[in-house]
Amino acid sequence: MIGNNEKKFINTMMSVLDERGKRLFLGSYSECLGRGGVSELSKASGMSRTTITEGRKEAQEIKEVPATGRVKQQRVRSPGAGRKSIEKKYPNIREELLKLLDGNTIGNPENPLCWTTKSLRNLEEALAKKGIETNYVTIGGLLEDMGFSLQQNRKYTEAGDAGPDRDAQFRFINDHAKEFLDSGLPVISVDTKKKELVGNYKNGGSEYRPEKEPIKVNDHDFPDPELGKAAPYGVYDIGRNEGFVNVGLSADTGAFAVNSIRSWWISMGKERYPDVTKLMITADGGGSNGRRNSLWKVSLQELANETGLSIFVSHFPPGTSKWNKIEHRLFSQISKNWRGRPLETIQIIVNLIASTTTKEGLTVQCTVDGNVYERGIKISDEELKSLNLFPNEWHGEWNYTIAPKCASEA
Repeated sequence: MIGNNEKKFINTMMSVLDERGKRLFLGSYSECLGRGGVSELSKASGMSRTTITEGRKEAQEIKEVPATGRVKQQRVRSPGAGRKSIEKKYPNIREELLKLLDGNTIGNPENPLCWTTKSLRNLEEALAKKGIETNYVTIGGLLEDMGFSLQQNRKYTEAGDAGPDRDAQFRFINDHAKEFLDSGLPVISVDTKKKELVGNYKNGGSEYRPEKEPIKVNDHDFPDPELGKAAPYGVYDIGRNEGFVNVGLSADTGAFAVNSIRSWWISMGKERYPDVTKLMITADGGGSNGRRNSLWKVSLQELANETGLSIFVSHFPPGTSKWNKIEHRLFSQISKNWRGRPLETIQIIVNLIASTTTKEGLTVQCTVDGNVYERGIKISDEELKSLNLFPNEWHGEWNYTIAPKCASEA
């Protein structure tokens, strides 16, 4: 039997030897132990009986070399041995994993971690169906490297009843977005990020500073009447992994939301999609781009007339705004980039947003919108009826197209 002291000795040796050295050491040791030595060493070291036996044979061969001879330099492993990198064998494994996880993530998108509801073994089976043979341990390592983390459930409820068709609407959005992207058409995810106080206020998070020299900020959060608040309205191009943020200094209205999309189209979209006639927008169900916001729809009609684009809009059901891709693809990255930094001026906000990047290749442009947007603008029934709006057969209140009017109609 191998005692505790012997186990400590074995573990110490195993920690400093390479693979061949471990084989030779355990193989030689097994001879000293006699019958049953291979099994005992296998339990103590965690190395397989077969490997220890091979080491024993190698040690015997070395002993049999004449004193004047030289031991031929041996490889640690035989040619071609060892586990091949799964990513060399399947270069598309990360891409396929993301496809499997897309639409199945949950959690607070302000947190940079993505949370997956798919089990590792289910992912293993799904990858096997795609011709990628691997195991759940390897998949777990890949997910960790890709920024996913296994989390416990947490009580969390968003306001609003999404209704029985919530998941079906998710599938509808995903299917239509894929159709657009496969056809080379733009798909953008839009929303207004949380309004931020401009000034020397505490911003969540921390950054490295000299010891005992924290940035000193105001001891209260009352808005500065001169600086006010900033409303960053984001446009995330799903197909190109590009962001655009229009920082508003006035009210967050439907007209502001659409002008932000207009600014994206003029500065980025038109150049990237010069010949398209269609645009898909995914948006929350409420706020300045909400499904019941009449000014949003009237402003979209104006944009469609100006650009000649037929604009297909899909809203997320009530209480599901956190599933909008802009939340975890753009806004969470901005929050990470400016954590611990007081947003003292508009220019600082713009610079921090524009410098946001990710290892996946995200780039962001940022502008300031100095227009004044009036709250409480009433849209008449006649104006709504005049819109060139076509509800979809599936939940027309969530999915609709606004087509451009010809000059005579406009």
